[in-house]
Amino acid sequence: MEHVSDQAAAPEAGAPQARDADDRDAVEAAGHFRIYLGAAAGVGKTYSMLSEGHRRKGRGTDVVVGFVECHGRQLTEDMIDGLEVIPRKKIEYRGSHLEEMDLDAVLSRRPELALIDELAHTNVPGSGRNAKRWQDVMEILAAGIDVITTVNIQHLESIADEVEHMTGAPVRERVPDWVVRKADQIELVDSSPEQLRRRMLHGNIYPKERASRALSSFFRTDNLIALRELALRFLADETDEELLEHLRRHESNVVWETCERIMVAVTTVPGTDGLLRRAARMAARLKGELDVVHVTASDATSPGDRQKIEKLRQLTEDIGARWHEVQEDDPARALASFARRNQITQIVIGSSQRSRWEQLLGGGSNVTRVIKQAGALGVDVHVIALRKELRAAPSPQNSAERPSLVQVSTPAEPEAES
Repeated sequence: MEHVSDQAAAPEAGAPQARDADDRDAVEAAGHFRIYLGAAAGVGKTYSMLSEGHRRKGRGTDVVVGFVECHGRQLTEDMIDGLEVIPRKKIEYRGSHLEEMDLDAVLSRRPELALIDELAHTNVPGSGRNAKRWQDVMEILAAGIDVITTVNIQHLESIADEVEHMTGAPVRERVPDWVVRKADQIELVDSSPEQLRRRMLHGNIYPKERASRALSSFFRTDNLIALRELALRFLADETDEELLEHLRRHESNVVWETCERIMVAVTTVPGTDGLLRRAARMAARLKGELDVVHVTASDATSPGDRQKIEKLRQLTEDIGARWHEVQEDDPARALASFARRNQITQIVIGSSQRSRWEQLLGGGSNVTRVIKQAGALGVDVHVIALRKELRAAPSPQNSAERPSLVQVSTPAEPEAES
């Protein structure tokens, strides 16, 4: 995942002509499906896409413009010059003459790379076999044609409802999250809210007659800040997953502390629910995600233990953490292995319930072994005292003498017959 400034990055200068063959192959293989992601209209997504199209054409790639929407922006229109444009399909719909991307023409032309704007766009009924442009893009990719496209963060299905709630503006065009996550590269085209509002005021995003209304509604500073944060968080999550996958493939034994990743080990011992809540508070303070790991030695779990595990699983869901069950005879080794594979930076574990004599006979406590193995990985371990819930049962004598704590009576009504 990459971060791009408001306008397209400058062409590479002084790059050596001779490059290592493996590096060159890796670069050329990237970007089968690339998305320029923005927080809002006007950040420069289309401009960046066209700039990349020119760069790729300059390197000898067969590039076509499948569909670009300029919205009257002169700088964007100028960027199309020099690129082959696939003629649009013209459709008459409800008395209006409209234009859509000609999917079959793009497939027939079969370029190496197609530039296709506005991934979330809804196609005019009757313009083709697909209702959405992202479906057209999936067909083009399936045909072996590379695609570069653009989308704003509010159009993601998982985010659209929250954007509607924040801004009060309906988000009618949506893209399934899996489509965006399918991209080989997602590049954030970023712009500060202040810069966006200045561009809006100068008529560089919408015509000046629409600018005033936009600035007082969707393009308010608070909305733009929130949208920018949503875009940054989405990209950060994607980047984190990409890093974890890379480190897993290369079996890294070193923890990269790019962010805090918290793991809590849970058992059926009384007080574990409190441990889990404590770990959730720690993760919240550190702005980190929480993984809950339960290690079991075999499938032969007693019904009582299974009930306790289900309660812990439900609590995990309630606090927004991720639940994992690992089958392993050695709990300490299983926890250390999970921490290494998932780049955990901090482990939360309950204090040992075994006596000192039991620890000596059994080769030490699991807590001690977790600390030792985690230390070799450079992972911090927090040992939390398990606090059992104290419920003193009243003695038969006391219960007979003591009245109930709360009595409710309705003296105005007669007593019910026994």
